[in-house]
Amino acid sequence: MKHYASGKILVTKKGPVTTIEINRPDVRNALDNEGACGLGKALRDFDDDGDQLVAVLSGAEGSFCAGADLKMVAGNPDYVSWAGDPEGPTHHTLSKPVIAAVEGHAVAGGLGIALWCDIRIVDDSAIFGVFCRRWGVPMSDGTTVRLPRLIGQARALDMLITGHGVGADEALKWGLATRKAPLGETLTTAQKLAHQIAGFPQMALRTDRQSAYEQFGVVLSAAIAREKQLSLTAKVTQAQLGATRFSEGEGRHGEF
Repeated sequence: MKHYASGKILVTKKGPVTTIEINRPDVRNALDNEGACGLGKALRDFDDDGDQLVAVLSGAEGSFCAGADLKMVAGNPDYVSWAGDPEGPTHHTLSKPVIAAVEGHAVAGGLGIALWCDIRIVDDSAIFGVFCRRWGVPMSDGTTVRLPRLIGQARALDMLITGHGVGADEALKWGLATRKAPLGETLTTAQKLAHQIAGFPQMALRTDRQSAYEQFGVVLSAAIAREKQLSLTAKVTQAQLGATRFSEGEGRHGEF
């Protein structure tokens, strides 16, 4: 196990999967500046590790992340902008998938971290919300950009303006969460999915993912041209190998 930010962030590796845990359970895994920057460093180190293919992000002891530590904010108005500052955890879009295993609170900046992930797995304890609304703390973690893109402007504005908490089933209905696990099993479910994803040919997976992110704000013709450009290397390498495997009988009869 590797430690970041004086143990506020814990990292373990199993095969090609990295698990990153926010470890401040006494404050529902709220992050101070050191913890936020440590999380950003842990994520970038995962992205730079050629042996690691998928990351799982979770919080210790039944909470995902309650956002920025308000006690720190009270004494330091110049706290790190998690999305706007390069050292922040939600500033960079990584080149590899990250799965959020969400139990308990994913609120304020914790909502922003969950939105930044590619896939969000929840259980019945999960709750998403802009709970910092009651304290006058603005979102600076990418939520005001990513939330409308995921669930639509109307629902996003409702959450941003009212601080309305969204539970697991409503989150699934809205597309805020993508999968549901049995209570207390989000981490094991996310790790199992991560290993499945790590077993796929990675080049096409990553370029398809990149194209999906890049198409926002781009006209259709330009987005499709970029998709073609991104696909070329995988098309002439992995696609041929995969098609050959299929033609030889692999993956038939519903096997995936």
